[in-house]
Amino acid sequence: MKKLAQKLIKNHSLSEAEYELLIKNRTPEIAEILQNEAVRLRKQVYGNEVFLRGLIEISNYCKNGCYYCGINCANKECNRYRLTEDEILNCAIEGYKIGFRTIVLQGGEDNCFTDEVVCDIIRKIKKNCPETAITLSLGERTKESYQKLYEAGADRYLLRHETADKTHYERLHPEKMSFENRMNCLKNLKEIGFATGCGFMVGSPYQTEENLAKDLKFIEEFQPQMCGIGPFIPQKNTIFANEEKGTAELTTYLLSIIRIIKPNILLPATTALNTIEEDGRVMGILAGANVIMPNLSPKTAREKYNLYDGKAITGEESAEEVKKLEKTMEKIGYKVVYKRGDMREYRKEDENGSI
Repeated sequence: MKKLAQKLIKNHSLSEAEYELLIKNRTPEIAEILQNEAVRLRKQVYGNEVFLRGLIEISNYCKNGCYYCGINCANKECNRYRLTEDEILNCAIEGYKIGFRTIVLQGGEDNCFTDEVVCDIIRKIKKNCPETAITLSLGERTKESYQKLYEAGADRYLLRHETADKTHYERLHPEKMSFENRMNCLKNLKEIGFATGCGFMVGSPYQTEENLAKDLKFIEEFQPQMCGIGPFIPQKNTIFANEEKGTAELTTYLLSIIRIIKPNILLPATTALNTIEEDGRVMGILAGANVIMPNLSPKTAREKYNLYDGKAITGEESAEEVKKLEKTMEKIGYKVVYKRGDMREYRKEDENGSI
């Protein structure tokens, strides 16, 4: 396995079968080798900077019935909410005053957030928060819709592919949802010009090491600018309520591999990771992640946006949360920064990592 790890480090690439072996036969020693290289690469490209993104969860209404998700349309126990345009803008302005220069608008696939509505929100945020990047995570839309959002000023789009295996995808989603459409949406986003993000759950029901190997190969070939992965956490009102959680151990192992595959990728230490482990954010950063997304949503909304159970929610105001984050990152040798944090260039031949 050491030879396989070194091959990945040298080439930033493996075959699917080799990725599967690297996952199946992982050991603490191999994990340490990959973690050390992941940290070296992220420091080569980004130094000790950890980028902050201000997350606004705009709605927990969703037309889809994804079997793993707590806000799926079939969940009658979900306490629904939808932020108004003014509420969203006020959250963005609050974040801007704190210092955030990336705002992330995330929500279920809510039909009330039409192209017209979302474009208007984008334009207002851009006007009131100059030099701010806007990331959207609003699910599957048509290519024409994505084009309108891009032309309105959105910079990035995160659409988790959830799994790169068609059969596995179909076991996690209702029949009306299409694996092909999900992948086509990602292709469209890249073609339009968005900084595009994908991602998957670690330890989701029915997932095998072969599935994870396909995810890694997909990331290698698709070359996203961002990738969000986190452990699967069951939600009590879904059919997967009694399934086992994913683990922080495997999640951080895969974070290190993804950093090595694409050294300049923007890689979050996710809320889900911080939910299953008290110091999950720290674990993610130490595994090669370089993004954290504090929540700017109103407190009442944070409690209702329950994709999974036990979501880590700080009861503090955003400014206080960020101050705590700064101190936490300083303790492990990293520095929180508020700038846009766009993906930087990586040159393999540049040993000093100067950009």
